[in-house]
Amino acid sequence: MDERVKRIITPEGCERFRKNAIERGRQDLADEALLHAVNLRAADYGASSEVERECLKAVYAYEEVLTKKNGKRTKASRTWQMIKRHGILASVERAVDRKLETAGYKALAEMGLQEYAFEAVILRHPDMFSKAAVERSEERMEEWK
Repeated sequence: MDERVKRIITPEGCERFRKNAIERGRQDLADEALLHAVNLRAADYGASSEVERECLKAVYAYEEVLTKKNGKRTKASRTWQMIKRHGILASVERAVDRKLETAGYKALAEMGLQEYAFEAVILRHPDMFSKAAVERSEERMEEWK
């Protein structure tokens, strides 16, 4: 990661840096700033484990997709409601356990953020999720290749 991006301490600072980088034709720096903002937001949330932190990064990455799509800062409202109601890991499991694929994967992939899909997080931490969620994640990831 570029030293200039590393020095940014807030997600808002990352957003300003990202806009400036895009204006200057530096998409590489803009992408780094976006990922740094995702990481800062996840760290601020206060996850109690690495898998929770990765799940939160997935939610924040999806919010970046929504923001790009809508042209203004957009929250993943339903996801946050589910997290408040059921907890982080249970919410990710519930989202993946639906018969329909999670809404964000294709949009994440278009932005080069497919490693932030809930299915990818589950496959990196299969011992933290049910066998059914792991199997569904494997199936979906295979379909998406």
